[in-house]
Amino acid sequence: MRQVSLSRRRFTSALGLAAACLASRDLSAQARVEKAKVVIAVGGKAAFYALPLTIAEQLGFFKAEGLDVVINDFAGGAQALQSALEGGADVVSGAFEHTIALQAKNQFFQAFVLQGRAPQIALGVSRKTLPAYRGLADLRGKKIGVSAPGSSTNMVASLVLSRGGIKPGEVTFVGVGTGVSALAAIRSGQVDAVCNSDPVMTMLEQKGDIRVIADTRTLKGTVEVFGGAMPAGCLYAPTVFLEKNPNTAQALANAIVHSLKWLQTAGPSDLMKTVPEAYLLGDRGLYLASFDKVREAIALDGLIPEDGARVALKALGSFEPTLNADKIDLAKTFTNEFSRKAKAKFKA
Repeated sequence: MRQVSLSRRRFTSALGLAAACLASRDLSAQARVEKAKVVIAVGGKAAFYALPLTIAEQLGFFKAEGLDVVINDFAGGAQALQSALEGGADVVSGAFEHTIALQAKNQFFQAFVLQGRAPQIALGVSRKTLPAYRGLADLRGKKIGVSAPGSSTNMVASLVLSRGGIKPGEVTFVGVGTGVSALAAIRSGQVDAVCNSDPVMTMLEQKGDIRVIADTRTLKGTVEVFGGAMPAGCLYAPTVFLEKNPNTAQALANAIVHSLKWLQTAGPSDLMKTVPEAYLLGDRGLYLASFDKVREAIALDGLIPEDGARVALKALGSFEPTLNADKIDLAKTFTNEFSRKAKAKFKA
């Protein structure tokens, strides 16, 4: 009995030592993060476009990776990007195509984890100011609300309008943000149409404020608008930052992929417990309805598709006529190095 007791005691002690070693290894791995405090700039954090980012923040996934993340929220993606360019942020949570536009200006940024596999943006016309709307030509000379000029909502609106023969200079783009201000802009008649993301668009649609005329909140709708898969929300950063801080980048990718994994099985009650009350815009039911509409557009594993980069380049070319596509090296606009490791870690 004494030998058995000693054996059990030794076995238990060995298990404890092994667990301590594993814990120590995890802590040392976190300690190797080159930059523990990271500032992320995002344009419209309350939108589903940035939902994986919000989940990672709210559920402590960044902290679990040894990071102290500060998120600065801006009205639109273009403003979030400007913050990074001015040194106010290390990383941007925004549209993939910005990495292409930046490279065209000899500014090298790379997307390193995908949050959305569709733009989740819709264009709707006001039933108040355009009750007799018949086609895109009716928007010539009108005011189009976008999250911010130069943002992905601006690009989608311009792309759709171009198919109706309308040039960017033939409409006025007005920055309306992505939350309550966007709702107010269309309802007050400040703008005649709005190009925005959910939950704003579903709320306007279900309340009868708008008529949706183009929709990239689904994979099918995205193909109809862009002609193929279009990578959307992602984390992107200066290439130099990723080279100098690979462990930090890996930790960020891990947190986002952890969110993506969580979102695959999250139910309504899970969302309500996690998402800040202000993001619901006063209507939980419509928020959940919006989530159901965009759920398939949320990325599954953080990987950026190569064919998607080509689709993004083509789309951006129609928005930025001065862009020389032949001079863009798409391989330098993204990397899947970190997402692959995160996918393996969380079996996403």
